[in-house]
Amino acid sequence: MDILPSYMKLYESGELHKRRDYLMKRLEKCDLCPRQCKVNRLTNIGTCRVGNEIKISEYVLYPGEEPVLQGENGAGGIFFSNCTMRCVYCQNFNFSQLGFGKNISTIDLGEIFLKLQNEMKAANLDLVTATPYLPFIFDALIYAIERGFRLPIVWNTSSYENIKTLKLMEDVVDIYLADIRYTSNIVSKRYSGVNDYWSNMQLAVKEMYRQIGETFIVDEKSNILKRGIIIRILVLPNLINQAKEALKFLKYDVSEKVHVSLMDQYVPVYKAKNYEKLSRYLYKSEYQEVVDYLYELGFENGWIQAHNLKEDDEVFSTSQ
Repeated sequence: MDILPSYMKLYESGELHKRRDYLMKRLEKCDLCPRQCKVNRLTNIGTCRVGNEIKISEYVLYPGEEPVLQGENGAGGIFFSNCTMRCVYCQNFNFSQLGFGKNISTIDLGEIFLKLQNEMKAANLDLVTATPYLPFIFDALIYAIERGFRLPIVWNTSSYENIKTLKLMEDVVDIYLADIRYTSNIVSKRYSGVNDYWSNMQLAVKEMYRQIGETFIVDEKSNILKRGIIIRILVLPNLINQAKEALKFLKYDVSEKVHVSLMDQYVPVYKAKNYEKLSRYLYKSEYQEVVDYLYELGFENGWIQAHNLKEDDEVFSTSQ
């Protein structure tokens, strides 16, 4: 039996339409993200560099997510241009930080949803750095539902979210794929240009967990996740205590049963070479220390990576 996405009930009751209209109204004094810039985005550009148009870099069958999000064909990734954060090591800097991409209409976006489902056979709809576009996404979703769209939605987020906005995603988003970048507002200001990441991230992750809880529904035939939450922690060089503190936060303030994806794939791109601590690749010993701590805290669900990291004295550094 197929598992219908939660948003179908909201669509049928009319609640999805009400939330869309409310989100559109909030664009007049935008407060969608924690920056709450209050810009009228119907006529101007917000701090996120987004106004009243949708801009995407690309949509693809993306093979780089966790195994339960890929299926046979890959996640249906839509990569939105611009971002609420300013990470100096952003892997997607061409479109996320520099704003490259193509403007499309709401109908175009809805048609992309349908193409990912019907032609490309994506496992899900994977929305990447999408917060500034949420009102338009709801509008496109309604358009697509009316034409047979039924893929579960993955909210692929930095976790720099306003919980007032997150509450409107309840039972629209079935899968949260949420990063924890830092456990210090000072560190987040230095490397991502936001001085309240830790404060807002804690509230956001707790809200996501309130919505989903320990539910983790994987289709037995396809091995594709239909509903759940995955917390990603990218281990940064010289900042392994941030990763360890993130794990501690999850254990004691969320749940040790949450699925954790501990990532070793840091690459010093974009502006990272200008920051001594982030100017090199991750050491094998650094990643292993965080893995050991993961097990020490009792986490049992999730994934670790096994890329060919170098030993400490073998790592190439871009620092001057």
